[in-house]
Amino acid sequence: MKLMMTAKRRSFVILLVMTLVWMGLLGRLWWIQLGSPHRFSPHQVNLVKAAVKQRQQTIILNIGRGDILDRNGASFTGQEQKGLIIFPLARGSLEGTEALAKVADIINQPKERIQQVVMTGKSPAALRDEHNNIIELTDRQAEDINKLKIPGIMALAVTDRYRQDAVAKHVIGYLSQNPDLVKSEYQFEYETGKMTEDSLLGASGVERTFDRFLQGVEPPSSLSYYVDGRGVPLRGLDVRYTYNQNSFYPLSIVTTLNRELQRDMEQVADDYGMREGSIVILDIQSGDVLSMVSRPSYDPSHVNVNKDNWQNHAVKQLPPGSIFKTVVAAAALAEGVVSPTDEFLCEGEYGKYGFSCWKKEGHGHLTMQEAFAQSCNISFAEIAKRVGGPKVEEYAKKLGITAPAGWSAPYLYKIQNFRQIDGEEKGNVFSPEVSHHDEGVLIQTAIGQRDVRMTPLQAANMMATIARGGKQGQVRLVSDITYKNGINFHHFSPKIDEKSSIDPVTTRKLTRMLQEVVNSGTGTALRDLPMPVAGKSGTAEVTIKGEARTHHWFAGFAPANEPRFAIAVVVENLPTYGTHQATQVFGKAVRALSDRLEQSASPQVATSHR
Repeated sequence: MKLMMTAKRRSFVILLVMTLVWMGLLGRLWWIQLGSPHRFSPHQVNLVKAAVKQRQQTIILNIGRGDILDRNGASFTGQEQKGLIIFPLARGSLEGTEALAKVADIINQPKERIQQVVMTGKSPAALRDEHNNIIELTDRQAEDINKLKIPGIMALAVTDRYRQDAVAKHVIGYLSQNPDLVKSEYQFEYETGKMTEDSLLGASGVERTFDRFLQGVEPPSSLSYYVDGRGVPLRGLDVRYTYNQNSFYPLSIVTTLNRELQRDMEQVADDYGMREGSIVILDIQSGDVLSMVSRPSYDPSHVNVNKDNWQNHAVKQLPPGSIFKTVVAAAALAEGVVSPTDEFLCEGEYGKYGFSCWKKEGHGHLTMQEAFAQSCNISFAEIAKRVGGPKVEEYAKKLGITAPAGWSAPYLYKIQNFRQIDGEEKGNVFSPEVSHHDEGVLIQTAIGQRDVRMTPLQAANMMATIARGGKQGQVRLVSDITYKNGINFHHFSPKIDEKSSIDPVTTRKLTRMLQEVVNSGTGTALRDLPMPVAGKSGTAEVTIKGEARTHHWFAGFAPANEPRFAIAVVVENLPTYGTHQATQVFGKAVRALSDRLEQSASPQVATSHR
């Protein structure tokens, strides 16, 4: 009897435990399904969305970001075009049908290309060619495709932000995800759900400096497709299409660049084989950037931030070499310590500090103007001693070398210390640790070595200042921000000083000296160009990874007699021997510019946007 009671008690306990377990499981199931499906677990997982995503594929047709345009309205950030959209998730409903063959016949593409995307693709995509560009469809082709009503295949308008054949990639920049930056810089938008941790932000270039203006106010245009486990479309849920219907946003950024001229200059750099370097062309009157080329190139759709190829070399400081003699000459002429006809003697060696001229046997007796044309190191060491270190630095400032050259403002809407040009570095003359009066330091500084640094953009802006009669100005890269419908939202006026930082008499003398460089000096290779030029060459000696290398510079303006364009060319990281490559590229750039001016029916290439 006692044994039977023990058995019953044990059975009751087991049954009670099992009942409690089942009740716990049912309660947990209720909680998952009904109690908190949208905010499950400490991680706040949305189970409903997660379940839907298992049978959903979405493609972004347009990221909803504003366009970046050239001065004539041509887009740098892709144009809307009709493309074939393929959802691999629907491959199950396509097996054993002739659907793909019909599509291939309509768009004149191999069936195998479409089949590969359907069968091997992991996410929806637009059909692309061998160069990774979207295969554009005509309106008729798109209409015929959509009439077929093939599950998972349709023709829609789609925009690639960055095309493979795009130009000005370093100026435009690229996008990336940065959750911490979203939370700090866009706190209100993040808290109100307008932006998420996955939102794309400008990481460099115009995309970065104008990110707040380019951000859309509505979600990206997208297409979502829903299927069951067999790949058959879910009735009533098969396709969902969302698109931006706002007439005013996103805003567009109108740059001062000329897209066709930019393409010409990139062709010049690539045809020459420029591996590292830059080309800058400015409109002298307005200070507008017409073209800015940087090499090496990169793909803004696939950026490796550990590489430097995405960096804009046109705004990075480098030793300028003899380009800096322009600053020394300006100081000497303006202060009246030397005249263009004063004579100097170059015997090849300075006599101390291991300082010598590039011409080992020396130039002999020559005037200041001749010394500038021949880029004589010994003569300019003597000139710098007469000028003095403080005055050299003062005139470097007057010619825009010691501060960033780009358009800036203390405040623009919500942005403090606003600068149009991303990543721009300022130049430098003397290191804080050395004396301006040290003779050895001074003579090295005079020829653009030691601690002297300058960006190619600053070099072009320096030449523009001289060509404007000494009026300094900020370089403008963006002229306007416009609404989506084209109405102006904000205009950036050119910033050219009314007063001259260097007197016009001095700049006229400098202009004649710059012309003499081409007529009889180190730039004689440029004498027979379609338009006359004036400028200065430079060769900076550097050590890269323990190896002696050189940077070749040439900066000037054209036409020499009536300047319209300031141009700077730098070819970096070259051997210490061989021809002066920047001079050659400068000549090719001027020829391409001249051809573009002849071909263009519009004068917009040479005038400001406003």
